[in-house]
Amino acid sequence: MSATGERMARLLPGVDTARRYRRDWLVPDLRAGVVVTALLIPAGMGYAQVAGLPPETGLYATIVPLIAYAVFGPSRILVLGPDSALAPIIAASILPLAGGDEGRAVALAGLLAIMVGAILLLGGILRLGFVTDLLSKPIRIGYLNAVALIVTISQVPTLLGFSTDAATPFTEVGAIWEGIVDGGVQPLALAFGLGSLAIIVVLTIVRSRVPGVLAAVVLAMLLTAVLGLSDELPVVGALPQGLPAPALGGLQWSDVAALALPAAGIALVAFTDSAVLSRTLAARRGETVSGSREMAAIGTSNIASGLFGGFPISASASRTPVAEQAGSKSQLTGLVGAALIILFMLLTPWLTEVLPSATLAAVVIMAASRLIDVRGFLRLVRMDRVDALLSVAAFVGVFAFGVLGGIAVTIGLSLLAFVIHSWAPYRAELGRVTGLRGYHDLSRNPEGERIPGVVVLRFDAPLFFANGGIFEEFVRERVEAAGPDVHTVILAAEPITDIDTTAADELVDVDDWLAKRGIRLIVAEMKDPVIDVLRDYGLTDRFTPDRFAPTVGAAVDDVTGTLRGDLEGTKWEDEEEGGAGGR
Repeated sequence: MSATGERMARLLPGVDTARRYRRDWLVPDLRAGVVVTALLIPAGMGYAQVAGLPPETGLYATIVPLIAYAVFGPSRILVLGPDSALAPIIAASILPLAGGDEGRAVALAGLLAIMVGAILLLGGILRLGFVTDLLSKPIRIGYLNAVALIVTISQVPTLLGFSTDAATPFTEVGAIWEGIVDGGVQPLALAFGLGSLAIIVVLTIVRSRVPGVLAAVVLAMLLTAVLGLSDELPVVGALPQGLPAPALGGLQWSDVAALALPAAGIALVAFTDSAVLSRTLAARRGETVSGSREMAAIGTSNIASGLFGGFPISASASRTPVAEQAGSKSQLTGLVGAALIILFMLLTPWLTEVLPSATLAAVVIMAASRLIDVRGFLRLVRMDRVDALLSVAAFVGVFAFGVLGGIAVTIGLSLLAFVIHSWAPYRAELGRVTGLRGYHDLSRNPEGERIPGVVVLRFDAPLFFANGGIFEEFVRERVEAAGPDVHTVILAAEPITDIDTTAADELVDVDDWLAKRGIRLIVAEMKDPVIDVLRDYGLTDRFTPDRFAPTVGAAVDDVTGTLRGDLEGTKWEDEEEGGAGGR
């Protein structure tokens, strides 16, 4: 491929795919586009309403990103659009600023999408894809479980046939109870809502080729039209006829400042979910996707959405698998979906006059339920109680403080999780096991033996301000437990990948404490970049080259003046003789 072709493939993956398009992809792409459209329309309208916006904006936020991603997106199968995890954040961000003005809410949502897109695009250019690690799996599970519950609660009044003015999930629950007690439930709306839920659930369980959402929406619309029920139950109403268009009037610079934090939070959540989905699908298809290019493409798609009447979007974890199962081969699937939605808005926008609001609420509730991961949480409980507690804390934080405050809580908890895992890492005293090469954890190998006069220790984490004291205490404890004959401490330092200034002081304190007792500290297997850090800290006069050893075995051989005699004919347990081992 020429340099120009490589540049085009990197900057415009969709154009490169079009150049390489295979004829046998056409029918699967067309079929997948038709199937996915059946989900794109109700989902787009539903998430727009969750975000506090007119239903048509959800379709704009579907059409434009699909076209943009088809050109700029590196994944051949990812389907972008409104998302249930983002909708409540959008609502919490723009509705207080809109003051009940629908037009201003749409403008603010567009501005928010542009800001989210700009953040992601800049992150992609600067190759900042690693920031998704700020939301670890336990935190993400707790966050998404809370969002699913918030979205579900917000749709219950519509499912029951009435509306509330509640601002938080707690007040919403109270308002729902009051509505039920006061007789606000409309039996007809409830019947449509529960019936739609039942259809979606049953068709999903039996793995029907007809999407449950499509069947529920079409049947509800047919019943409403045939029985003339439009005046007897709440309906979505006709959509405005036309194409996506700019809707950014009346904005001020103060709006940019007010939306800065929500935009950063939405960008983080949107890209985290999209990146996980993109990598999963790429691995399944034997492909590779650059995280930074993905970030830039999703950013570009958000900017396009905001410029043409939409709101922030991300990859869809519900519609993308449907496209894959329908046989999608390329970005043409998204273009077909966008084209069909345009035709729907130009030719038949009146159809939504007979779409019950309760049915749309059922669609949103079912989509939100897919965010719930009870099995994942129970797995955390079995695997790591700390991770499980962090997941619970994220859930409570989002539910108690709202989705905006919850984002800050989840990021803070992610950083706390890192500190917790690094604060008290695994620590071991190593010894010889007859017949096994290397030096092994004595707590796991009771038959192991200490080297007379030598204490070999391993600390499985970088040394930094939070665990430096624990490291110092660990060394002192093991030396004192070994008795008065100790003359050398060997630190198996391979797991120590960094040392900050605070921990460096702790290391000096340990060295001084040992020296006062006539004990020499030898550092084995420390990586060169970490040795460079010690040099930068001005510690080369203290930690001279003779105090470093390439392996624990080499350090022990040097200290004892003898070679091990129990290893002839034994099998290798480490990559090199005398290593610290992993047992």
